[in-house]
Amino acid sequence: MIAALKGEVLTADATSVVLSVGGVGFQVLVNPDAAALCHIGAEATLHTALIVREDSLTLYGFATELEREAFGLLLSASGVGPRTALAALSVLTPADLVGAIRTENLLALTKVPGIGKKGAQKIVIELKDKVLSLGLGEGSDGAATATAGDDEVWRGQVIGGLQGLGWTQKDAESAAEQVAPLAVDHTIGELMRAALQTLARH
Repeated sequence: MIAALKGEVLTADATSVVLSVGGVGFQVLVNPDAAALCHIGAEATLHTALIVREDSLTLYGFATELEREAFGLLLSASGVGPRTALAALSVLTPADLVGAIRTENLLALTKVPGIGKKGAQKIVIELKDKVLSLGLGEGSDGAATATAGDDEVWRGQVIGGLQGLGWTQKDAESAAEQVAPLAVDHTIGELMRAALQTLARH
């Protein structure tokens, strides 16, 4: 298992990065917190999970070990695939996820693209006891704060990230516009979560 990668960021957007490690470029699919850690030309460390399929090997990267563990836990629930698990950790912190499952907060879980009421109920039933292993610690954004001067950068990352999670370009652009006032003093990860929350209310 490839549990972590540390290397120079060759490319980065809201949903994936390429890290150069020992002369090899690894493409890693990421959530907003991890994406915010990666700046082209700088060094970054991602906690990773390797998903093996018959026709592919896919790496998923996270800012913290706790997020990676939460990702693995979600995958243990029937009907939850990597894309849905990654979306869940784009909307909810590990602490929020644990709280939602333990308190059977289906509304919080259904804010995740790809999880409906029945799916949320199955997650609660299957993971309610298992989430205790994660504890209640929150993951860290570990990212630089977005500023008003970074408008095109954060806006492009948020819109691209939302589209990567399954939202239409129109919905993504609308959500980005609604969270624009927050861009002065919030990270990309926080902006993504805020945008997802606006979409969940519709």
